[in-house]
Amino acid sequence: MNSPLTIAMPKGRIFEEAADLLKKAGYAVPDDPESSRKLILDLPGQNIRYMMAKPMDVVTYVEYGAADIGIAGKDVLLEQDRDVYELLDLEISPCYLAVAGLPNQPMNSIAPKIATKYPNVASQYFREQGEQIEIIPLNGSIELAPLIGLADRIVDIVSSGRTLKENGLVEYEKTTSITSRFIANPVSYRFKGKLIDPMVEKLRNQIRGGW
Repeated sequence: MNSPLTIAMPKGRIFEEAADLLKKAGYAVPDDPESSRKLILDLPGQNIRYMMAKPMDVVTYVEYGAADIGIAGKDVLLEQDRDVYELLDLEISPCYLAVAGLPNQPMNSIAPKIATKYPNVASQYFREQGEQIEIIPLNGSIELAPLIGLADRIVDIVSSGRTLKENGLVEYEKTTSITSRFIANPVSYRFKGKLIDPMVEKLRNQIRGGW
């Protein structure tokens, strides 16, 4: 039997939507894998192996060939600029990147500080606006930065806007729409294209309405 097709799946909210799409496309998916501590789950009947990873790490596993394919947010792909093939927009987990801060709070005119876990994306955005900024990299609870005076603005993922609202912040600018993408390792795609291409086509059909 050929080596299994290894899929890096993001834990959390994206997993549920991705698993539902894969099931509709005819692929078995482990039931409730997040209740288990196992990070690698084999489905020998379909010669598929699932690898559970943090959403920010999926592209790393795929780029280095630990996984043949994976499901990653466009935000991560833009930020990390990895050497992977982006094969399909799955149109799941829609959200967007936005600039936010305290209401009626102008940015420092000399050296505004921007807190974010997307330093490359944020830097490029403000560079395109002709603004010189200082990036403050954070890994979580980004909304805290303007509340304590650490930053003038934040650049972060917005889904419902509830977190911003509950922390007294307002959205100033929507910068980039985000959905989850189906990605592949270039070498895996060359050698396992006969397995990957049909999966892409079945997923595309489901996105188009299941025909």
